[in-house]
Amino acid sequence: MVKYLFLIAFSLTYIVSASSTDPSRFSVADGFNVELVYEVPKDQQGSWVAMTNDSKGRLIVSDQTGALYRVDVSEKKAKVEKIEVDVGMAQGLLCAFDALYVMVNGGRTIGSYLVKVTDTDGDDKYDTKKELINFNQGTGEHGPHALLLSPDKKSIYMVVGNQLDLPKYKNTLVPPLWGEDQLLPRIYGKGYMKGVTAPRGFIAKMDPNAENIEIMATGFRNQYDAAFNREGELFTFDADMEWDINTPWYRPTRVNHVTSGSEFGWRNGSAKLLNHYPDNLPTTLDIGPGSPTGVAFGYGAAFPEKYQEALFICDWSYGVLYAVHLKPDGATFKAEKEVFISGQPLPLTDLLVNPKDNALYFTTGGRQVQSALYKVTYNGNAKVVNKDSGVITSEAKLRRELEKYHGPNKPEAIAKVWPYLSHADRHLRWAARTAVEHQPAHSWAKKALSETNPEASLEALLALARAGDKKYKTNLINSLLKLDWSSLTKAQKLAQLRILHIVSARMEGIESAKAELLAKFDSQYPNKDTELNMELAQIMVYLQSETAVAKTVQLLEKATSQEEQIHYAKTLRLAKTGWTDENYKKLFNWFAISSRYGGGASFKLFMAEIKKDTLKLMSKADKETLKDAINAKAPKTETRPNPALQVIAKRGSYTNWKVSDFNETVAGGLKGRSFENGKNFYGAANCTACHRFNGNGGVIGPDLTGSGGRFAPLDLLEAIIEPSKQISDQYGSVILNMKDGSSISGKIANMKGDELRIITNLYAPGEMTKVDNRKIKKIVDSKVSMMPPGLINMMTQEEVLDLLAYVLSRGDKNSSMFK
Repeated sequence: MVKYLFLIAFSLTYIVSASSTDPSRFSVADGFNVELVYEVPKDQQGSWVAMTNDSKGRLIVSDQTGALYRVDVSEKKAKVEKIEVDVGMAQGLLCAFDALYVMVNGGRTIGSYLVKVTDTDGDDKYDTKKELINFNQGTGEHGPHALLLSPDKKSIYMVVGNQLDLPKYKNTLVPPLWGEDQLLPRIYGKGYMKGVTAPRGFIAKMDPNAENIEIMATGFRNQYDAAFNREGELFTFDADMEWDINTPWYRPTRVNHVTSGSEFGWRNGSAKLLNHYPDNLPTTLDIGPGSPTGVAFGYGAAFPEKYQEALFICDWSYGVLYAVHLKPDGATFKAEKEVFISGQPLPLTDLLVNPKDNALYFTTGGRQVQSALYKVTYNGNAKVVNKDSGVITSEAKLRRELEKYHGPNKPEAIAKVWPYLSHADRHLRWAARTAVEHQPAHSWAKKALSETNPEASLEALLALARAGDKKYKTNLINSLLKLDWSSLTKAQKLAQLRILHIVSARMEGIESAKAELLAKFDSQYPNKDTELNMELAQIMVYLQSETAVAKTVQLLEKATSQEEQIHYAKTLRLAKTGWTDENYKKLFNWFAISSRYGGGASFKLFMAEIKKDTLKLMSKADKETLKDAINAKAPKTETRPNPALQVIAKRGSYTNWKVSDFNETVAGGLKGRSFENGKNFYGAANCTACHRFNGNGGVIGPDLTGSGGRFAPLDLLEAIIEPSKQISDQYGSVILNMKDGSSISGKIANMKGDELRIITNLYAPGEMTKVDNRKIKKIVDSKVSMMPPGLINMMTQEEVLDLLAYVLSRGDKNSSMFK
């Protein structure tokens, strides 16, 4: 048994420091009140990161680097006492089965363990501990986290980030067909966890003694917590890789619906699986940049019913507590987010509903920052709604039936689930294919190769590719080639191309079918669709098509988003044939231009790696001939052929637009607009630097994808022309007034001990300013938006209207706005 040497005796009389954020500075949803219950004396009780209820309505909390404490909140003044058992450093706590389960995340200091703590003599004091699992790894903040009681109250679920290998398990609902599945070599940037491969980041179920472990889901980056809804459906809040910001493989923090046998696609470096890849499940809701921590449903809170049913999720970095409103959608859910509480700094760590007083409690802390316990109540009349279950759709019921076949040695599964491989619902297809993959490939391969329904064929061929038996490769590729490209949907085309990636990765390449593959896909490239172009580019370059370079360079020049450009450059770096001096010059011109681009902490290293790989494949003669282009510096003005940029560059005047200038022009709605013009001016205004749109763009500003459902044209114009008129709580900034008289304006994005890290430049979110918290005199909310005004002043009225139509239509060329 490990010794937890970090624990020392503490007096129960604490000196309270007054440096927690005052609740009066929080932005809080209408009708709710936040009360500071307890300020944690950092030098004595540390910084609290995990919390659970005990059977008597008290709270059990843990310091990230120290002891456990029991907190009685039944009186006006909270009573805090140290738990006198040699255990702590918990990032997961659960009171169940007459015990306290403690998920110790001790890093390299003491390692990681699951410990069961009990009260053996009935004196209401824990006195005995038993180690249930030794993970045999020293991990950090991406290690073992939350513990959940199963809906039937018979089992425990553990939530574990990507720094731990899978534990020794008895069963896995995820088919054990692990792989990276990359067609082209990845790039690593700073190389965090370089060399670590899937499966990582998992959720598993176990019995109360942790003797039988079952893997439920994999592919997370660092999901700290999870929660079951009334119907027993599981949800988690997974982390982004903030170093990837503004790259095509960046995935925002996101809410995931965790179903049996699910995989969510975390891979190292640039190898992360995209949402549309059929070998991972899509996000339920993208949130944005941040650091996910505690998760809980509002069940049992004396809140309006809307909030009782909400999933509350904590973002540690940006200090936002979201209420996520979920609605059944086929076999899964759709969701909308609402900023429930926000503040800067507000390093949220965990939350729960206390059944004793029906209030929501949350803690702040982590990384040795000032910690506190807060209480949220509703000011009006609201009764707790007691429900055994909620709405469950017929598709969800069917999905659960299919999930019963998730496991080996179930030969009857093939006939039972096969009809659902062609279902319109992606989650139902996933459940069916997962059941198939659990059975030996030889028992269903012939059926897969002869399947005629396109949807079912793609699912079956995906399963066969993942099985990885090379004897099926030729027939598998032939079956893919037989599918009529013109009759496939976009999603099916993307799936077809993705399966080729997997065949190549698991069956030693696809070069044997080079002629046939080029004959099928070369005529489809370039395509009118951006996502298809990005996938086709990889296939063409992998097969070393003679036309790949010219076509991809052309797409690189026309791409309006930074992410799309980077994807084409990353792909081109591996092209060995088809180069001309002119195309090399265009690529190196892009390298010069892109040196002005910004992103996460790995961004510059990613870009350098792409250029280094490009140079590696060039001949000495080509390097000499093109040395001026290779070493060119960023031009003063944009030189790529974006028509909008070229038009703007020639203008010598601008218009200081007001919202009222557009009252008459938008009164009858936006019709007859130019899609291409709108797209080009969206890029020219550099909207992508801060805003995400259809999966591309920055993440420091609001996601514009759903703007059409939130804004009328004049409302969107007002947000562009007068960005400071109304600033969202989620995207507001602060002013740090320093003791020396200076001030710093920006957004608090990270903390450690007495250090705050501030984003001061929206265009370079990875370059943060470090500020000593002890030197700050006062923090006030800024009344000035970080979004600069005047971004459309170089445009004509017609160009502004095209831009509005492009954003409000969600970039849909078929929208009525363009007819």
